[in-house]
Amino acid sequence: MIRPVARGGSGGSSDQVQAYLVLSVLMLLEGPATTVAAGSMVGAGVLALLPVWLLAVSADVVGDSLLYALGRSGRHRRMLPLLARLGVSGARAARLLEDVRRRLPRVVVGAKLVDIGAVPAFLAAGLAGVPYRRFVGWVALTSSARAAVLVALGLLAGPHIAGIASSPWAFVSLSAALGGCVLAVSLIAKKFIAKKSSSLRTRGVLP
Repeated sequence: MIRPVARGGSGGSSDQVQAYLVLSVLMLLEGPATTVAAGSMVGAGVLALLPVWLLAVSADVVGDSLLYALGRSGRHRRMLPLLARLGVSGARAARLLEDVRRRLPRVVVGAKLVDIGAVPAFLAAGLAGVPYRRFVGWVALTSSARAAVLVALGLLAGPHIAGIASSPWAFVSLSAALGGCVLAVSLIAKKFIAKKSSSLRTRGVLP
């Protein structure tokens, strides 16, 4: 069993270390939902605030940096089909490249607010050759603020789930459930946007 820790403290047990390791992987796979779930575990006294926040920010920066690196490799012809499947091709690619060169802060903030647009936006940042230090600086800043908000949302739910918090993997189940919901909504939204864009192109509204 994970021993409860004080908010803002640090867990010293091996169970807590394992929990944080699993948490870091889940945050890479589905950051927002897992961060809210982890925040609720902090609110229940199971996990510590600072490690959870740091893990959330680090997972965001690592994931976004991987997208940036993949975008940098997009100059090789064999990578173009993959970038196209991820939403960076044709007129949209040209628009994204111009946006990240001229309005990087706005693009990063927008991508963090609407997670669906993060993948093509950060791929485009790498493809456009935006300096990594500039890119990662804005990503770290926005990720820090977003992680704080998501953890705070989870904290509000913490006292209400104290009854299940004694399970060392309770947050894993909660994260999986939330992650599934977020993923389902994301896929539905992507299909709707793609269908709408295709319809507008057919009618000549979009290039």
